[in-house]
Amino acid sequence: MVHMMRWARRVLIGLMIVVAAPSVQAQAAGKYAIILQAGKESHEGMARAVHAFLYAKELKEHGHEVVLIFDGAGTEWAEELSNPESPSKLKPMYEQLKQAGVVEIICDFCAGAFQVKDRLAQRQVPLTAEYAGHPSIAKWVDQGYELIVL
Repeated sequence: MVHMMRWARRVLIGLMIVVAAPSVQAQAAGKYAIILQAGKESHEGMARAVHAFLYAKELKEHGHEVVLIFDGAGTEWAEELSNPESPSKLKPMYEQLKQAGVVEIICDFCAGAFQVKDRLAQRQVPLTAEYAGHPSIAKWVDQGYELIVL
């Protein structure tokens, strides 16, 4: 009898917890443009690149639209990771993003300024020059994208 009472009490407590638990509703899919401006020259640049890829991966996994924009010194990462022989630790994460359908934009002007444009062109990596030689940020904002700059 005592055993039955303990069991019934556990069941009732379990039901109260389930009933009282708040329901979690998924948010509607959002749109995010992650702009990587950090270069390869420092530990901080590596950390910013890792987090740009991590944020893009997580957002994509949750059904959001994601654009990854390599701008400024970030074009150095685009050059490094487009190299099929790159030994970069970020290469596997970068390849996962591409396979997941994350859109990649690389600034034409900045690729030239950071001296990676020729190598990107040799690999037939498309460059974007929509606004004064740079990707248009307004284009993405006008389409409802939120900007994340690293």
